Amino acid sequence: MKCHPFHPRELDLSRRDVLIGTAASVAVTAVPSIAYAQTPATADPVISKVSFEVNGEARELELDTRTTLLDALREHLHLTGTKKGCDHGQCGACTVIVDGRRINSCLTLAVMHDGDSITTIEGLGTPQNLHPMQAAFVKHDGYQCGYCTPGQICSAVAVLGEIKAGIPSHVSADLVGSPQMTAVELRERMSGNICRCGAYSNIVDAITEVAGRPA
Repeated sequence: MKCHPFHPRELDLSRRDVLIGTAASVAVTAVPSIAYAQTPATADPVISKVSFEVNGEARELELDTRTTLLDALREHLHLTGTKKGCDHGQCGACTVIVDGRRINSCLTLAVMHDGDSITTIEGLGTPQNLHPMQAAFVKHDGYQCGYCTPGQICSAVAVLGEIKAGIPSHVSADLVGSPQMTAVELRERMSGNICRCGAYSNIVDAITEVAGRPA
């Protein structure tokens, strides 16, 4: 007796064949991407010499070219005042001054700054001889936990330089005139430095005092 063309047993067999064939084809297709993802990195790091001036002192390092300026300062020069916060350039804790301009040191490679002049919080002042901005932060309690403070102070010093140089910001009313030392102007320029403790108003007071204007 012949089986019906759509006999249940034949249908079950067909389903199994289809599933097995599909699974096999998916596995074959996935092999190259899986193999690529699991391939270990065998290339040796590229080491390069970099020379720059840090806090007035000539320094020379041999670094993996992938080393950030932040890690060069902290791990190789042991200048741990510069903090590693988000490591994505969003919090400003790693701010240092390079050739007079503030940058997020976590977002730039050390080898990109060969020959540059770098100032970290350690280069601004000492406990016995504070920089005016450091003294103003102490006076106005411009910090609480203090983690973001080195980046805040470096950024504040650079902000005063920007304003004195006549560089406008997004809130400057006159793009060709001298920027005004207002709270709005200072808050805009310092907006890249985040303070979890919320000492923003005290920070503005400290910067205003150093700028020589009433708070």
